[in-house]
Amino acid sequence: MFSDDWDDLTPAPREDRKVLTVSGLNRQVRQLLERQWGSLWLVGEISNFSAPGSGHWYFTLKDEQAQIRAAMFRGNNMRVRLPNGQRPGNGMQVMVRAKISLYEPRGDYQLIVEHLEPAGEGLLQQQFEALKRQLTHEGLFAPERKKRLPERIRTLGVITSPTGAAIRDVLTVLRRRDPSLHVIIYPSQVQGADAAQQLRQALATAIRRNEVDTILLTRGGGSLEDMWCFNDENLARDIANCPIPTVSAVGHEIDFTIADFVADVRAPTPSAAAELVSQDQSESRRHLMLITARLARSAQQYLRQTQLRWQHAQQRLQPLSPQQRLQTQAQLLDELVRRAERAIQRSVAAQRQRVEQQQRSLDKGHLAKRVQELKLQQERLLQQGKRAIVNQLNQSNSRFRASQQALSLVSPLNTLSRGYTITFNQDGQIVRQATALQPGDTLRTRFAEGEVISTVKKING
Repeated sequence: MFSDDWDDLTPAPREDRKVLTVSGLNRQVRQLLERQWGSLWLVGEISNFSAPGSGHWYFTLKDEQAQIRAAMFRGNNMRVRLPNGQRPGNGMQVMVRAKISLYEPRGDYQLIVEHLEPAGEGLLQQQFEALKRQLTHEGLFAPERKKRLPERIRTLGVITSPTGAAIRDVLTVLRRRDPSLHVIIYPSQVQGADAAQQLRQALATAIRRNEVDTILLTRGGGSLEDMWCFNDENLARDIANCPIPTVSAVGHEIDFTIADFVADVRAPTPSAAAELVSQDQSESRRHLMLITARLARSAQQYLRQTQLRWQHAQQRLQPLSPQQRLQTQAQLLDELVRRAERAIQRSVAAQRQRVEQQQRSLDKGHLAKRVQELKLQQERLLQQGKRAIVNQLNQSNSRFRASQQALSLVSPLNTLSRGYTITFNQDGQIVRQATALQPGDTLRTRFAEGEVISTVKKING
């Protein structure tokens, strides 16, 4: 009796033996291998490569001492990306991720390949990922430890090859955007076995001199192997401990290095880094023009407001002027004198008219004496009235002159005529103490004739 189960291979009585078929054995071995190992990475050389019309790839993976058959089915090999679009071939060193299996029809032990890449770059990529995981775990990539770039970078340090394309791109952008930005180049190799050590020495020099605001580490594009010096662990730790803000711009936009992750800022390309660390002077000039125009408008508005306040103050002071009040009172006195004279004249004329009427109505002989008496009385009254008016006018004139002299003594105009001045602050108030002023205040000083507008520069208290 035949069975596909693999329960016990120890000898047993003939009637109790469970015999496996070959296919059953191969299936059991395949399942055991796949369960035991899962996926694993291998590196080796391709030989006996074939790609039939089905689209699957079959080849042998070997090293100097052994070999194993491998199969990579179409669904997986369509995702393979080799340099310059080439296909795998005999003699190519590759790294594969595969599962160990068994080809049951022939009993061949083989690999089912899931991923394939060039061996050199694959090993480097593995080292890169391992170092990235380690430094991430240590917190070297944490955002909270990264420093902010200065708002205005005045001196930029560039660590790169002085003859490479990267420095030309950086300088071209900086000349266009911000010619005033000072650049100091710390030369270093950016490719090769000694490049990582030279990069560290250039960074140490920049830190020791402490002459730049920001440090840019940069180079142009290339393969992972070309840019490998920027994945150096010691360089990464130096960048993390650098007290000066750092910018990393290595390769193209799709390229990432350990230096990019540990630097304070990562730029996708050298040109983008130059844009990042510089300020567009054309934009600054436009902003300055806007500020200048705004200041001019503010100054004009301030002058207009000051002029209006000055005019308003003049209008308020005009009625309070002592000279103006004296002139008004003198004019009023003259008007009162004229009114009194007209009143007296009207009264005398009316009384004379009544006397004449009485004189005509009475007997000339009988009234002659009476008329004479009335005339004498009229004359006395007229003289008395004139004397009273003159006395009143003299007294009013004396009081007016006394008031005029008293006002003249306290009049600011009289003080001004003696060489003194009156100073008003920008609110129109009289300045009595220098300590009430501040540098930059606007003052208006009035003389006996004319005024002067000035600005406080210094106060001697």
